[in-house]
Amino acid sequence: MATKFSSAEKRHKQDEKRRVQNKKVKSSVRTAAKRVVTAAHAKDKDLAEASLKDMIKQIDTAARKGIIKKNAAARKKSRMQRLVNVLNA
Repeated sequence: MATKFSSAEKRHKQDEKRRVQNKKVKSSVRTAAKRVVTAAHAKDKDLAEASLKDMIKQIDTAARKGIIKKNAAARKKSRMQRLVNVLNA
């Protein structure tokens, strides 16, 4: 981006850097969620619980950094927890 203001160029570079980093975090959260779902459908209780623990950690980190909203994080965690709890019943 070529602007006549150096502050706008700097802001653009910062925004792009943040966008790439946020995209990476969101992708890892989705991958972790897929691991939980796959393990739950395979009825693998141990793997599902381990994957859930990892996913919750990633979601909490993303929510704390403001990458995903607090309520969205709670909703995702709740849905995955219910999926894993079905295996325990």
